[in-house]
Amino acid sequence: MRLSINFYSETEKKAFYLHLIYSVLDGIILGVLALNEFVLIKELKASPYQIGILFQFTTVVLLFSIPFNEFIKRKINKSKFLRLIAILTRAPLLLLFIFPKSISAQTDQLLYQFLFLGIFLIYYSTNPLIFPMINGYLKNSYKHENFSKLYGYASTANKIIMLAATFSFGLLLDFKSYSYTFIYPFLAILGIASIYILTQIKYQAPVVQKTGSILISLKKVQKNLIYIIKTNKPFRDFEIGFMFYGFAWLVSIAVIAMFLKNKLNLSYSGIAFYKNFYTTVSIILTPFFGKLMGKVSPRKFAVYTFLMMLFYLLFMGLTQFFPAYVEIFNIKIYWSLLISFLSYGIFGAMMGILWYIGSAYFSKDKDAADYQSIHLSLTGFRGVFAPLVGIFFYEYFDYSGVFLIGIFSLLIAISSQIISLRRHK
Repeated sequence: MRLSINFYSETEKKAFYLHLIYSVLDGIILGVLALNEFVLIKELKASPYQIGILFQFTTVVLLFSIPFNEFIKRKINKSKFLRLIAILTRAPLLLLFIFPKSISAQTDQLLYQFLFLGIFLIYYSTNPLIFPMINGYLKNSYKHENFSKLYGYASTANKIIMLAATFSFGLLLDFKSYSYTFIYPFLAILGIASIYILTQIKYQAPVVQKTGSILISLKKVQKNLIYIIKTNKPFRDFEIGFMFYGFAWLVSIAVIAMFLKNKLNLSYSGIAFYKNFYTTVSIILTPFFGKLMGKVSPRKFAVYTFLMMLFYLLFMGLTQFFPAYVEIFNIKIYWSLLISFLSYGIFGAMMGILWYIGSAYFSKDKDAADYQSIHLSLTGFRGVFAPLVGIFFYEYFDYSGVFLIGIFSLLIAISSQIISLRRHK
């Protein structure tokens, strides 16, 4: 991929190559961690609630998006700070070296299960710090007119590498189930290296006027967020729909992982196949939905997005009643499950756009960050309870009950957007 065209400055070219290397390394990490919950289920023999807790970590940390954002603004040497964060949060993955080849043969299984969960709590805890800073580096180096194009190139490379890493790791786990004990420590090195490479991009931090303590700043932000929720009714309705959608997604996510492993008995490579299938569909359709998003109301777009999620849960649940499949190279291809993940791929392409930029459609340019802060914080709020509520429902109503609860919640989300469109044009 050559960037010798005159449209790109030398600063952009250098930043892009560093960004591309970072994206490739990050793709390997994301691809391997895509099977994380199944390692916890199969190899560490985790309980349903422990699986719920793992998913809880990835979203509950978003509750701290607002205070973390205020904290980042006040850091002068952001590169040094980001490298330190990378070391502190990625280095604990090295502890996976001490895990035995067979957890089931150990008398202290609980120790390893909680150690595994603790490692990933640390890993995910600083995502609200790292992600905004990464975008800051890129926005600082790319011209506005080239940002989306260059970001798209790197993002495409990231997705392709992620697909290859997921499938390769799945095959390796089928061959040696304990291979996570040396692959995860390798991710620690990649994670630290990728952040170090990214921080080689020249970054001129904007000067922030400190008008008081962080606590005072947070109180001002809180008042502003409450004012937005009270006065912008279309945005409030949009977030209500997201609350019900988010509940449906989080209440079912851990149960789906157990369903694929325990009920359908999929191999690691089988799970990787379905994950790569929906990711590929999502990659192909994202440009189309990106154009469509600019032509329709975000609430109308949300209706169809939530509907695709509904189909995902519906056909997932139907697989246990219509379990016809063909097996190719140790991969069970269930027809109903294939439709389910096709729906999920379409959903992924739509939600990938709606989740990140949907809130901005309701705000003025200067307020976009505040609106997204509300959006992220509400995501973290539902992450506090929804995954564990899903496990609670599973214990009383089995898989079908959880899928039906998720579908009902999505119907409420869809209805809320339709009613809002009629009330607030």
